[in-house]
Amino acid sequence: MQHKTKSVFLLAVTLIAGGCSRETVQKMYDVDFKPTNRFAKNLASLPGQFQKDTKALDALIQSFTGKVEKRWGSKNVKIAGKTNYVKYIDDYSSRADVNFDQGKVVIETVSSTEPLSHLKKAIVTTLLTPDDPKHVDLFSAKKVAINGKPFLYRQILDQDNKPIEWSWRANRFADYLIQHQLKVKQVNFRKSYYVEIPMVENQVEIRSYKYASLIRKASRQYGIPEDLIYAIIKTESSFNPYAVSWANAYGLMQVVPKTAGKDVFSKIKKRSGQPSPAYLYNPENNIDTGTAYFYLLKNNYLNTIKNPTSLQYSMISAYNGGAGGVLNTFSKDRQYAFKKINNLQPNQLYWALTNKHPNKESRRYLQKVKNYKDQFNAGKL
Repeated sequence: MQHKTKSVFLLAVTLIAGGCSRETVQKMYDVDFKPTNRFAKNLASLPGQFQKDTKALDALIQSFTGKVEKRWGSKNVKIAGKTNYVKYIDDYSSRADVNFDQGKVVIETVSSTEPLSHLKKAIVTTLLTPDDPKHVDLFSAKKVAINGKPFLYRQILDQDNKPIEWSWRANRFADYLIQHQLKVKQVNFRKSYYVEIPMVENQVEIRSYKYASLIRKASRQYGIPEDLIYAIIKTESSFNPYAVSWANAYGLMQVVPKTAGKDVFSKIKKRSGQPSPAYLYNPENNIDTGTAYFYLLKNNYLNTIKNPTSLQYSMISAYNGGAGGVLNTFSKDRQYAFKKINNLQPNQLYWALTNKHPNKESRRYLQKVKNYKDQFNAGKL
């Protein structure tokens, strides 16, 4: 008891001095921040946006990949993800892979009959794919309905450095690519004819501008800073409205229907059930739902945290690993965990969540979001 009192006193003195190092926090603040099971029975589960819910998605992808393997082989399966758009057409013989992280588009075909004709069709389809994800089924080879402004408008320029919006320009660029940049490789004992198209340097900014009004609207409605919403979208999807992930999460803010989506429907929208993938693929619905979930984190699940900066760090971490993951970083007893958090400076809390959070992915997640927030505020996002 005497030792504990002495430790608390020393910690208080250090905090008042304002120079508490991470080593001091780690050594003095209750055994290296390692979770303890001492009060496990007292910690009610707190919802997490990315609690894995993949049963339906797993079944869909298993069926889908089986069809892809027949054409491309088991080693050449590509599937849409958070930051890449993959679409198959022509009975799975042609595909486009738009990699937003690399800023590169690869369009290829393994068709054995008239491959260049199939490749041109795939190029034109990719260039004119609409901006609305509801028109595109990523887990089939269904034809893409071409209407409205293209998804990749201004993110790819043709041979004359012009953006591609109309069919005539897309067809002309496709002819140019096949004539001047055609490549061939072996894929599963077949020839793959393909082209690679670089995206413009500021492709992320171009996509982000499209959602500025929606982000501003959600920010004002729920009291969540715009820079945080931008940083979350950049982290989750790189502003890819077609994004889908392993956690059965959809759209720009990668909302999971069964967890965060259901929570928002129940507590904020006063609706039963949960949002459908089609609902979450709508950018306005997605940004609204993701931001509303941050409102719940701020005002319901983590509202005991007093410092605004510490609260925001905790909200970011909880968006990825759940509010329970944040608290478990400090104690299995919820009230004690909140007490610990409120006794830390924001930089100390940040260090703990990026070094001692039980989930390694959540540690990296907070770092990424903070970096993107800083970039946004410096005018670089």
